[in-house]
Amino acid sequence: MRFLKQLFNFYINSSIHVALSVYSLTWITLINLNLTYTESVLYFVFYATITGYNFVKYFGVAKFRHRRLANWLKLIQVLSFICFILMCYYAVQLKLYTHIFIASFAVLTVFYAIPIGAKQNSTLRSVGGLKVYVIALVWAGVTVFIPLINANYGFNLDIILLSIQRFLFVLVLMLPFEIRDLKFDKIALLTIPQKLGVKKTKTLGIVLLLVFYLLEFLKDETSTNSITVLLIVSIITALYVCFSRVEQNKYYCSFFVEGLPILWLVLLLTFN
Repeated sequence: MRFLKQLFNFYINSSIHVALSVYSLTWITLINLNLTYTESVLYFVFYATITGYNFVKYFGVAKFRHRRLANWLKLIQVLSFICFILMCYYAVQLKLYTHIFIASFAVLTVFYAIPIGAKQNSTLRSVGGLKVYVIALVWAGVTVFIPLINANYGFNLDIILLSIQRFLFVLVLMLPFEIRDLKFDKIALLTIPQKLGVKKTKTLGIVLLLVFYLLEFLKDETSTNSITVLLIVSIITALYVCFSRVEQNKYYCSFFVEGLPILWLVLLLTFN
């Protein structure tokens, strides 16, 4: 039983779970736009997410404690290196324009983790009020535009609405994390719960989810299945936002909230 718990914690801490979520959102984009399953795009996104997230989370730890790293962190480093190699393998299969777009997000990821100036805490995630919007922007860009650019898909109103929906959805997913971290975050971070309070943050999440759902009806092309699944996902996400609190189970956000995109994909595949 202890081994299973350690394995599960490794699954979470090594960013495999979040990578499956990003992978799921990218596949959802392909399904919604009637594009074929593209292995090179989906696998690139999956391995790039593990590489990028582990770089952001463990860069500082690996930099200053590389001589006495815990065994689990050494395993994560090995996994990250393997995923980096696989990311490069699938990146080669992508089109040139896709590489240019990916490069911009790679630079953003580096500045998000590495200090820009002389100060050690001068990263993008330390800029007051910016963190959740950067994450939402990157997730929306990766899961919507990478598959579209690689498929030479023309941009139209539906794509704009889809990208706004994705941005809003990821932003809402971040709110339970923001609430959880309220007791740890410095005041200078100016997080949404710090500025609005927990109750108003939850209200904001519900409003954003309502906008997220209603935008579906403005699209030229949608389906009953997509609308139904979107409604279910919106309700479940709203419940997780409403029941989030400062003191919460350690897996509430890191597994259940972060796994909502996976649930969305499963529902969409089931209904289709």
